[in-house]
Amino acid sequence: MNVQDAVHTKRAVREFAQRPLAEDDLAAILEAGRRAHSAKNRQRWAFVVVRDRERLAALAAVGPWCGHVAGAAAAIALVTPDPRAEGAPLSIMWDLGGAAAQMMLVAWERGVGSCPATVYEPDRAREILGYPEDMHCELLLSFGYPADPEVLARPNRAGGRKPFEDLVHHERWAPPTAASPADSDD
Repeated sequence: MNVQDAVHTKRAVREFAQRPLAEDDLAAILEAGRRAHSAKNRQRWAFVVVRDRERLAALAAVGPWCGHVAGAAAAIALVTPDPRAEGAPLSIMWDLGGAAAQMMLVAWERGVGSCPATVYEPDRAREILGYPEDMHCELLLSFGYPADPEVLARPNRAGGRKPFEDLVHHERWAPPTAASPADSDD
């Protein structure tokens, strides 16, 4: 699979087969995050890998939409300096988004599903994961082989994306077309 195919076909997977990730798949996912771009090459991130069932279940309770973490083969907590701290650059979260996207695309290319989860209870996440007080975790990524392997080849559903013409502007902003937001076939 090439990168463009991965971008075009990737989807969120929230239900996972009950089998561990192969070590080479997990290593490739982590390497993709490690190799991500970052402002001034600061690489202001760390990754906490969780595979223990009890710890995954505990992490599933740190936000209202984190339930998929409990069934994952692994979760990766994305830990950074606090992006809300005084003087913290906005690039911290930009960089982290790049690392997360690369991890999820490499996972998809290897037949591994993933889904992001927002941490709503950072103190609880810190208690579970043990990262230092001067660090912050706002995002978790769940990974695993899809419970339904057909999801890897399922075509995109119609209406899933806004029309290209409504999103892309050349030289100056132009008003959207009269098409509805869900008219695109991908």
